[in-house]
Formats: sequence, C-alpha cells, structure tokens
Amino acid sequence: MNTITIHIPDDRLVKLQETATRLGVSIEELVLMGVEQLLKQPEVSFQDAMDYVLKKNAELYKRLA
Repeated sequence: MNTITIHIPDDRLVKLQETATRLGVSIEELVLMGVEQLLKQPEVSFQDAMDYVLKKNAELYKRLA
C-alpha cells in the first residue's frame, strides 16, 4: 500500500473529522472512499452515456441491420 501526504485547511479537516465520526470510520477511510468514488465516476458516466446513445438510436440500428 502507498502513502500520500496532502495539505488541507483546518476548516476542511474539521469537516472531515466530523463526517468520519458520524459515519464511524477514520479520516483515512473516509478519504479513501471519496477517492474510490471519484475513480468510479468516469466509468459510470461513460456507461450511462453509451446506454443512452444505444437506447436512443435502437430503432435506427434495427433499420440499418
């Protein structure tokens, strides 16, 4: 496992700690969850866009086949 060091303003750190406490996780776990969610977004967004295009053009694809 790798380590990353970031500089964060005090007010953001307080909000992170409050959120982590409310969720019953450490700050590290909370940040990692956020990073994982961010990394998943492009995949989800691309899949949603692809599904939309295929659905929207389904009739056209049928006629071209």
